[in-house]
Amino acid sequence: MDKFTNRRQFIKTAGVIGAGVILGMPQELMADAEVRTGLPSIAVVKKGLPAAMTRKAVEMIGGMGKFVKKGDKVIVKPNIGWDRNPSQAADTNPEVVAEAVKMCFEAGAAKVMVFDRTCNNGKRCYANSGIASAAEDAGAMVSFVVDAGFRMYDMPNNTFLTKWELYTPALEADCIINIPIAKHHGLCELTLGMKNLMGLMGGDRGQIHWKIHQYLPELAAFIKPQLTIIDATRVLTANGPQGGNLSDVEKMDTIIASPDIASADAYATTLFGRKPTDIGYIVNGPKYGLGEIDIEKMNLKVATI
Repeated sequence: MDKFTNRRQFIKTAGVIGAGVILGMPQELMADAEVRTGLPSIAVVKKGLPAAMTRKAVEMIGGMGKFVKKGDKVIVKPNIGWDRNPSQAADTNPEVVAEAVKMCFEAGAAKVMVFDRTCNNGKRCYANSGIASAAEDAGAMVSFVVDAGFRMYDMPNNTFLTKWELYTPALEADCIINIPIAKHHGLCELTLGMKNLMGLMGGDRGQIHWKIHQYLPELAAFIKPQLTIIDATRVLTANGPQGGNLSDVEKMDTIIASPDIASADAYATTLFGRKPTDIGYIVNGPKYGLGEIDIEKMNLKVATI
């Protein structure tokens, strides 16, 4: 069985796992292994340039080679949803995306693809965000999401989100690196790592908001990105997710990196003066093996550069 078949089979059968199993290893054993090696499970880097902070945060949790192996096909999934420029903080910082792409190739990736299902016009979003040109310059294959790429996936381990159309090129990859921007969201309060995965969903995504605090952790547990890097270099603090007014943007110069998407999201709430327990989908994250959300219990390291 080849590695792509292995990944597809894992996605179909591992789901969540309420049993808390990740690639056959109980989550508590993986956490113990991280402690023994001295590596934090979540890294926060502040006060540097976007690319340098991104590289430092990933290095602190073991380096990109921990997630990307030689010959891998990698998906880098930023937020490219809106026809906004980088200063407006509605889309992921292009410098963060480009640095992640470079690190994937340095780790031996054979191909790195960058895409998102946009909310505004795709061509304008890709161009105005600066992500398309930055990612291409770093060597990535940048493409638009097309309807033909979606297929229906059964999610038998889920309780709420049991079936949905998802973007096959992402699910067939060896590694998914999730790179959201941290920002306010009018419906679910904050949009972070779990919410960013909605860019891999087809169909009427508006329905997800009906039970968003149940659906998002189940979506994340099914897709299971290997790494989440939260861009908080510029943070949209109000009128999200689209924004547009520079008075709503705060420069925070922060990058968060973790293999545990709920942990990354939990820490990001503090940037908004919130607590992880304020956000329903984050509260539900640990039920699906998505990481620790109690910041005092996290294996966390913070650095400034």
